[in-house]
Amino acid sequence: MTATVSEIPVIDISPLINGGDQNLVAKQIHEACTNHGFFYISGHGISEDLQNDLEQFSTSFFQLPLEEKMKISMNNGGRAWRGFFPVGDELTSGKPDQKEGIYFGSELDDEHSKVKAGIPLHGKNLFPESPAELAKTVLEYINLVTVVGHAVLRGVALSLNLSSDYFEATITKNPFILFRIFHYPPQEPKPDVWGVGEHTDYGLLTILKQDAVGGLQVKSRGSWIDAPPIPNTFICNIGDMLDRMTGGLYRSTPHRVQNISGKDRLSFPLFFDPDFDVVVKPISGLSASNSDYSDRWDKEDVYNFEGKYGDYLTKKVSKVFPQLKGQL
Repeated sequence: MTATVSEIPVIDISPLINGGDQNLVAKQIHEACTNHGFFYISGHGISEDLQNDLEQFSTSFFQLPLEEKMKISMNNGGRAWRGFFPVGDELTSGKPDQKEGIYFGSELDDEHSKVKAGIPLHGKNLFPESPAELAKTVLEYINLVTVVGHAVLRGVALSLNLSSDYFEATITKNPFILFRIFHYPPQEPKPDVWGVGEHTDYGLLTILKQDAVGGLQVKSRGSWIDAPPIPNTFICNIGDMLDRMTGGLYRSTPHRVQNISGKDRLSFPLFFDPDFDVVVKPISGLSASNSDYSDRWDKEDVYNFEGKYGDYLTKKVSKVFPQLKGQL
């Protein structure tokens, strides 16, 4: 592991992509998941030019007047749940977040079977006319980071002493992919005002690109620590479904953002989740010594849920934008 200014480790995942000592990577992932639930990844193979383009075109979009951004409002996204939302529209635990953003996902045309069936959270993306380059850049980035997601989950499988293809063979042959671009305007340091409040992610794995500003905090072992930007790395964190599958051995870790840098902040989370239609079951033989969920941010037990992953996700996101709930 590479020493950093963060307590969270940096793991070179290139052996999972190009070949090499995958057992060492698996050991590092296991230590990171049991200690923090977060880890940085290097050696991911995503070009810095593409990352820079993504930041540049995203910055250009968020600098547009609000009325221009609202042309791709989520109000126009229908059941696909795509598009732009302004500052304060997204809720975390019922409180407005101090961020604006764009929701994207896998690009599906109107003839796709799930779109024709009216399945929520499936469909076309809404892209702005300006900057025109954002659409191509976003779709390329989603495709490449999805490949990275498969690689990281091979490492997670090995870290649990499973075959490397365990997840792909069971629940991620057709992973459900969502991607967000968030802009956090500078804010005053107030105790109860957050760019995004304390939460855990819903699915398996989040792969996050940060810009250079910082502001992400992770609740590790009951204490909040910073997860500062490290050039050309992404941050991975565990979601509720991996927590569920491992019986709490790998816990989904709360995190939050407060941008008190005085600068605008961008972040780019890609959510690599189970197939929308699968039932996520615990992995036989895995459990943690402490399965008490009373200290969880939302007091919910992820094991009590019954049904497909899509049911779990739809229920969760309907609380994030209650004004759009009728579209699902």
